[in-house]
Amino acid sequence: MFITPAYAQAAGGGDTNSMLMSLLPFALIFVIMYFLILRPQQKKVKDHAELVKNIRRGDTVVTSGGLVGKVTKVVDDDQIEFEISDGVRVRQMRSMISGVRAKGEPAKESAKESAKDDTAAK
Repeated sequence: MFITPAYAQAAGGGDTNSMLMSLLPFALIFVIMYFLILRPQQKKVKDHAELVKNIRRGDTVVTSGGLVGKVTKVVDDDQIEFEISDGVRVRQMRSMISGVRAKGEPAKESAKESAKDDTAAK
């Protein structure tokens, strides 16, 4: 009675457009979530995998449990051995290393050779 035929037809034609507009916020939320959460997490995992892969003898490492020690031996692709105190060596899974504090240096000269260099320099 009070509804005109033009108004009734407009409601049927706008259905696909309104459905698209109702899905747009979900797509927008997914895009925002990807850039704020997923992408940085993937970068962090990639950086940690590279850090763990590049561990070598002489590095000072920190485990996820909080132990700090110097790597004495790389056992295999999954394990390392590090010294937490004089004579106390521990084997640890590489994936449980949370950080590397100091990179190892190449093997140093013996003490006698360095003493000779010091006296020659004076």
